Amino acid sequence: MTLAMMGWIPNGARGAAWVRIGFGATVALLLAGCASPKYRAPVEDRSMLNRQVNGAVAPVAAASAPAGVALPVEAGKVLPGAENAGKAGFYTVKPGDTLIRVGLETGQSWKDIIKWNNLENPNVIEVGQVLRVVAPGADPNAVATRAVTTAKLETRPLDAPRGQPVAASAAAPVASTTPPAASLPTPPVAREGDDDINWLWPAKGAVVGGFDETRTKGLAIAGKAGDPVLAAADGKVVYAGSGLRGYGNLVILKHNNTYLTAYAHNQALVVKEEQVVKRGQKIAEMGSSDAERVQLHFEIRKQGKPIDPAKLLPPR
Repeated sequence: MTLAMMGWIPNGARGAAWVRIGFGATVALLLAGCASPKYRAPVEDRSMLNRQVNGAVAPVAAASAPAGVALPVEAGKVLPGAENAGKAGFYTVKPGDTLIRVGLETGQSWKDIIKWNNLENPNVIEVGQVLRVVAPGADPNAVATRAVTTAKLETRPLDAPRGQPVAASAAAPVASTTPPAASLPTPPVAREGDDDINWLWPAKGAVVGGFDETRTKGLAIAGKAGDPVLAAADGKVVYAGSGLRGYGNLVILKHNNTYLTAYAHNQALVVKEEQVVKRGQKIAEMGSSDAERVQLHFEIRKQGKPIDPAKLLPPR
């Protein structure tokens, strides 16, 4: 509607004054209209991120994840497990954490973490929340793996028949002034961290990316899309999915109470969670999910800490 149509511009010398008055009134009306509730700009109500869970208010992620997403904590709120912060066997949730990542960082299954903490809503964890990451009653300071063992050498007279029992007195080497007619086999060298696990390379390709504890946390192994990805040792599938950012389609195997292995960027997964797998069994197909090229990202974690797989895998 124009000012003339509104009757605010009369003829004559007073027209200019009426224009000024009319324009000012129009601006005032427009500003008043913008300030009215009908035209108020939308404001995000963060309280809508909360819902009732068994009578208590619990934050809800905008998009639920299968293993929990860390959300910011409300100011002044006392978080679950806060009394255990800093204690051995407990983990304080950081920004960006999920239960899958917490499991990887602590060497545990995310499903066990849910059980040990009686999480009522496992789709949500909060930054600053303290989670139990060892089984109740277990000693968090105990070393769970067995000591590295080497093959025990057996000595016998050179002319003794094979399979004949050796007397206890013959168990120790006997000094001789003459060199033996045949040399005994060299005992195997215990590689760092073997802990009786018979490791296997998970893929046949060349290593195209080395280990770095803070950046890569594993090896990058080249290959073609669809190449088999193999279990590096006997174990159990504790995660199979794509819920951990930066890893793409991921398989995590737990080999004992100390060791986990992770196999990332696959194009397809051929195992399911809770499935028991054998060393050398195909668990995935190599791909480029969440990666710039086809590759297998392979990690070995000892009690959650990434270690160089090249120190454990057999020489090629």
